[in-house]
Amino acid sequence: MSFIRMIFGWWHHATFGTLVTIWFSGTYVGTDKFGNRYYQSKKGSRRWVTYAGTVEASRVPPDWHGWLHHTYADPPTKVPFKEMSWEKEHEPNLTGTADAHRPDGSLSKSGVRPPATGDYQAWKPE
Repeated sequence: MSFIRMIFGWWHHATFGTLVTIWFSGTYVGTDKFGNRYYQSKKGSRRWVTYAGTVEASRVPPDWHGWLHHTYADPPTKVPFKEMSWEKEHEPNLTGTADAHRPDGSLSKSGVRPPATGDYQAWKPE
């Protein structure tokens, strides 16, 4: 069952084709704090990630994202990413989870909109 899931369930983990590519032409580069593993081809021209858990691109931190897209020549394991004091901690996309943002008035929160503040004027046709 797990081999079939590996072939057809690409959203759960690396596919069989990805693992074969890693074995024959991939070089391990590093791991981020989420457990995602990063590789590059032996020539260094191609870079990719195998996700720890659900395959979701928003789970890649900014420093590794820059390296994957060839913005940075060296991976964050060699040259650490300079973090600014005003930056927030990286969070993956939480849409569809219990931690997703639900503004006041949304159906998934309470469904009741807060009262208007008086700065809105409804359009009326003439």
